[in-house]
Amino acid sequence: MIGGHGALPKISADRYICRFRLVSLNLDAILQETTIHRRRERIRVMSGESGLEDTYGITLDRIKAQGGHKSNLGTTALMWICHSERQLKVEELCQALAVEIESTDYNDNEVPSIETVLSYCQGFVVVDKEGSTVQLIHHTLREYLVNHRSLFQYPHMIIAETCLKYLNSQQVMALSDARDRSIQHLPFLEYSALYWGAHIKNQLTDVGEEHALKLLSCYERHIPIRALLEYMLDRDPPRSIVGFCKFTRLHFASIFRLVEIARALTIMDGVDINGVDETGVTPLIRAAMNGHEEVVKLLLGREDINPDRPGDDSRAPISWAAANGHGAVVELLLERKEVDPNKVDFVGLTPISWAAANGHGAVVKVLLGRKEVDLNSVDFVGLTPILWAARNGHEAVVALLLGREDINPDRPDSSSRLPVSWAAESRHEAVVKLLLGQKGLNPYRSGHLDQTPILLAAANGHKAVVNLLLEREDVNPDRPDNRGQTPISWAAENGHKAVVKLLLGREEVNPDRLDNYGRTPISWAARNGYETVVKLLLAREEVNPDRPDKSGQTPISIAAKHGQDSVVRLLLGRKDVNPDRPHCRGLKPISLAAMYGHEAVVNLLLGLGNVNPNSRDRWGRTPILLAAKNGHKRVVKLLLGRKDVNPDRPDSKGRTPISWAAKNGHNAVVQLFRGWQDTNPSSPHTRAVLREGTRISQS
Repeated sequence: MIGGHGALPKISADRYICRFRLVSLNLDAILQETTIHRRRERIRVMSGESGLEDTYGITLDRIKAQGGHKSNLGTTALMWICHSERQLKVEELCQALAVEIESTDYNDNEVPSIETVLSYCQGFVVVDKEGSTVQLIHHTLREYLVNHRSLFQYPHMIIAETCLKYLNSQQVMALSDARDRSIQHLPFLEYSALYWGAHIKNQLTDVGEEHALKLLSCYERHIPIRALLEYMLDRDPPRSIVGFCKFTRLHFASIFRLVEIARALTIMDGVDINGVDETGVTPLIRAAMNGHEEVVKLLLGREDINPDRPGDDSRAPISWAAANGHGAVVELLLERKEVDPNKVDFVGLTPISWAAANGHGAVVKVLLGRKEVDLNSVDFVGLTPILWAARNGHEAVVALLLGREDINPDRPDSSSRLPVSWAAESRHEAVVKLLLGQKGLNPYRSGHLDQTPILLAAANGHKAVVNLLLEREDVNPDRPDNRGQTPISWAAENGHKAVVKLLLGREEVNPDRLDNYGRTPISWAARNGYETVVKLLLAREEVNPDRPDKSGQTPISIAAKHGQDSVVRLLLGRKDVNPDRPHCRGLKPISLAAMYGHEAVVNLLLGLGNVNPNSRDRWGRTPILLAAKNGHKRVVKLLLGRKDVNPDRPDSKGRTPISWAAKNGHNAVVQLFRGWQDTNPSSPHTRAVLREGTRISQS
């Protein structure tokens, strides 16, 4: 019996030694890999073969076994890397490790080298050279460290106190300006200033509170804290920050949800609970806009609080909470009789309008529970809550509002747009469907610029919405707006092929209808180069591809002017299109293309036998003169290569192409004409061009 008992420890010890050797071999295998990627791949393979718990556990034992300062430094580094709010840079970690909470000040000489830190962490920490950050060797290690909470006692408390100790140090307090060169030697400054509040929220101690209050007591002259405030305020709607003299400690606690700090501040003498900062905002507004329920509750517990006091922009705490979707804060504020749930701000928006506009259904639901809330409140541009929700596509909010009998879903804004018009224009099909299901809603009603919902949807290419509206018998798919453009005209102008095709399937739609400018859908499609839309329209017998508008421009003339060569080519394939037809000023397609420098179009038209390359407009200007006048060198070169082009034909005032080019400073074009003289000595035009060129040189 005794011998048997005596043998057990030996077996257990042997197994432990074997297990330790296996773990050591595993860790050595990991560390022998030359890159971070290779080490992580090795861990991944090992974790697939067997758990890493033993490897991590025994390595931690090795870190602790180093004893004294080495052990403390190694475990503290792991704590920082594991619980920091973002990845730490090498310099940040090293400087953080040098801060001693018990010490009276920060000592630069205590900063360890990164090599020392890596050594004491026994291979658990690596440096990403690309980003100069420190990382744990594998994500499973972080999971292991977080799950074993006994490894680090109160990590956030330690980090918060370290940050505060650092910020209260003489080196930091001595900074006189954010551009002070000394900042370069304080790499931990940014992290400590930006994140101490995040850590202290998790674990606040008396020591941490003492350090925080000390820091906040001198914030007016504290450069990092002022920088932090600026960083935080930049997240709010843009407001100029002139200074921080009115930014109280209570504002700071409200922004960072430092409940216990705020509690300590509210019982201090001289604290103005309703004081405003430089942006005209109270601590309660700061807490409400950020959704810090506990701070709001704390502030509302004060008898002297004004829960409805607005900021300089007329926005009260409830307005900010509603706009940002903080339903619990809205409920807390509504418990106070002084809070007006219909209070308007500087643009006339009420809390429910803000919530509806931003799609915060839960907040809308809370406000709908109050009888005094005005569901049809109108802001300064005539938008109601349902208009805001429809405009921004918040289907759930629209459904909530439509559930109320006192809602008016057909009320227009100040520009006469309806909720269904806004939803149709913005492609919110589900919202359109919801609104169309309401009795008494008129989807045929026109709004701003006499534009109907189907026209707005067609103009923006929203096929599904157009299809939805076409299912209604009371919708006219061919009704024009105040410019005379119909849904198909707008769809053609904007190149929405699918919508054009859909509307062409309706008998009541006229695909050749003239607008107020005398233009048809094919003219608009040709102008913008939408070849596929032009093809669709050309397939319809009732479409006239050569119909001129009020200025006499035909589709091919318009396409030539705007350089749409693919559309020009398409129209040239039609026998019923005249490629040489002038508009009211006598300008033909080739002249327009030359005037605007569209070489490809000019080349296409020159290839036709029925286009005159020397045609003159009302002012006697030829295509080559128009091109030369405007400095279109490539077009001039193309035309000079034609034997049937007269390069010296003057306009009605006697100006020739070369004189226009010289007058307008187009020297490259002038040189083209001179080069043409050299290569065409026998041309009847050479003498005139040469004479004109000589005169220009002498002048």
